[in-house]
Amino acid sequence: MTTVQELAGALGTPDVPELYVVRTHKDQQLSATVVAPIPVIDHGRLLNKDDSADETKKLRSAIESWGLFMVSNHGVDAEVIDSMRVASKEFFRQPLEEKQRYSNLNCDEQFQSEGYGNDRVSSPDQTRDWTDRLYLKVEPEDERCMALWPAHPKNFRDILHEFTKNCGQLKDDLLRAMAKLLELDDEDYFVDQLGKKALTNARCSYYPQCPRPDLVFGLKPHSDGTVVTVLMADDNVGGLQVLRDGVWWDVPIVPHTLLILIGDQIEIMSNGIFKSPVHRVITNTKKERLSVALDYSVDPEREIEPSPQLVNQKRPALYRKVKVKDYIATYYNHFFEGKMVIDTIKI
Repeated sequence: MTTVQELAGALGTPDVPELYVVRTHKDQQLSATVVAPIPVIDHGRLLNKDDSADETKKLRSAIESWGLFMVSNHGVDAEVIDSMRVASKEFFRQPLEEKQRYSNLNCDEQFQSEGYGNDRVSSPDQTRDWTDRLYLKVEPEDERCMALWPAHPKNFRDILHEFTKNCGQLKDDLLRAMAKLLELDDEDYFVDQLGKKALTNARCSYYPQCPRPDLVFGLKPHSDGTVVTVLMADDNVGGLQVLRDGVWWDVPIVPHTLLILIGDQIEIMSNGIFKSPVHRVITNTKKERLSVALDYSVDPEREIEPSPQLVNQKRPALYRKVKVKDYIATYYNHFFEGKMVIDTIKI
């Protein structure tokens, strides 16, 4: 397994291997971008019944316009965020042989979703992303594969656990706020839909310097197959972009915030009122970039469908019922092909 980090360090020319060169979306890749005016939601004020009107209005605007928003005053301790960022960087800076102890290739060189390395290669024509990842299941806690959790840096396991716990409360608060926006009878509707065996996966992504950012994606265009994603973006280097009205917009860096992205599962359950945004990551010639995301998903054994309260004669169901496990499996196949899986379950 050759990692992108190795590849970036070995390149002595301005070229990149053909496997990474984008064969489609080139017009989008080269198009000019502008900074998106994405709202910053004050989490504390959003929860304050006496002072929530403005934040609620911003939240609705953000979800309906962009499908993502930033959260300040989010209750996740700054020390926890800083420690998570430092621990992730230290992991990727280790010698390759140390990182490969947590490889996402098993003894038979077969790909497994958890661990360190590249994406699964499903076909010889697959365009690869310019990134290495450490991907770990963090919830349910009793399903953690601790053998794949790095032992170095020494605080990595503890800080990832703490980061997950902190962000979990934020996620629940925001899901309740979204249910209120939709005027659902039960503000716990989305929280309850997750189920007792809801999945949470941590995704630490490292994007090395790239000599040809005009030809290579850090992460190809996609929407998230989750309920929501909580993202701790790089605090110095941009690269995340969101598609709106055929234009790619740069997602700004706002210190001390967390970025929330609406996922496909919320789009389905909201009957298309909330949209899962198409987004991508571009590469950088001079700077490396690192992000840490928590992907929240409904229990894989459950089925999801549009909420009955959001289906009527004027707005019939836009999506068919689907088992989450099947959706996730289909999602990855479509992702590697650069396609949107949510299109396959539209009625």
